[in-house]
Amino acid sequence: MNDTLWANEIAEKIKSKMEKVAARSRGILPYTTENGRFDDWTDKNICWWTNGFWGGMMWQLYHATGLSLYKEIAVENEEKLDKNLMIFQGIDHDNGFKWLPTAVAHYRTDKNEASKNRGLLAAEFLAGRFNPAGSYLRAWNDSGDGTTAGWAIIDCMMNLPLLYWASKEINDPRFAHIACAHADTAARYFVREDGSVNHIVEFHPETGEFVKTYGGQGYAQGSTWSRGESWALYGFTLSYLHTKEERYLATAKKVADYYVSHIPENGLIPVDFCQPADCSLEDSTSAAIAACGLLELEKFCENTLKETYHTAAMKLLHALVEQRFNTDENIDFMIDKCTGAFHDEKHEFSIIYGDYYFIEAIFKLTGEELFIW
Repeated sequence: MNDTLWANEIAEKIKSKMEKVAARSRGILPYTTENGRFDDWTDKNICWWTNGFWGGMMWQLYHATGLSLYKEIAVENEEKLDKNLMIFQGIDHDNGFKWLPTAVAHYRTDKNEASKNRGLLAAEFLAGRFNPAGSYLRAWNDSGDGTTAGWAIIDCMMNLPLLYWASKEINDPRFAHIACAHADTAARYFVREDGSVNHIVEFHPETGEFVKTYGGQGYAQGSTWSRGESWALYGFTLSYLHTKEERYLATAKKVADYYVSHIPENGLIPVDFCQPADCSLEDSTSAAIAACGLLELEKFCENTLKETYHTAAMKLLHALVEQRFNTDENIDFMIDKCTGAFHDEKHEFSIIYGDYYFIEAIFKLTGEELFIW
């Protein structure tokens, strides 16, 4: 069976399951599941960084099926996040994750002006986090003591498309300049010679001088957190897509080559590529994100490299489908064995962005994807 026919079969399973899941989950902002059913982060933490992925899933499904239920839920998700826009300490580097799959996806779908306004506000707030001393977008917020004022993280590569979108939408190059400056800093200080990446890099917030790296959500300082590697892979690919700057394509390939060379034989991705040999912890989100990145990256490659990236993406997706895809329509999640961070107490559970990127990857193969990034 060719890849498209295979993906079409999986897409039908996704649609069948998600129609029922969406109908019974309306009105919530899920992050994970309890006893197979989604939790609700609407009141728990409206500013949580994953709160845009449920809306993103709904827009992907609406685009693929035309079912109005999905659009209605997506709009509800988007409107709930208005509260986040009014909480200063709830605005951080993850504006792209929250408003690209919601407001910007809505605007791309039907040119809704209120959605455009939300997206532009989110982009302006993200741009406001740029520190010209060091040329980076600051990660997270602290209590005001400035202890993390110099921190930047690799995850932010995936938030840059919000700035590229805003720059093009209102013909204002400021946003794109900031995005490129951050991408250049990330390529210099986050990506190592072998293509592996750091999670956290600290700069002196006053001078911009490099200070140190941190292990962050990975195993240890100097190790390679696999989801961070996938953020870099997809993020630099998207920076190339939006700018056509060859340096971003070269960096994306460098990161992709490391990722592909470290995919285990069974296709299941560890939380950290450098975790101890006796540790079997997995992160299915890393596999789903990397599959999306590789399928996007192959579009800009030729011959052997194109085939290499496509084959790797399919290996990741086949492993997820055959070993980690829950098709039970009475269970809300699709992909299990996801992990937030190596040193968290809880590991290998369902996480909403694992499901989102799984849908996106499958829809890339079927041609049903709504471009969100």
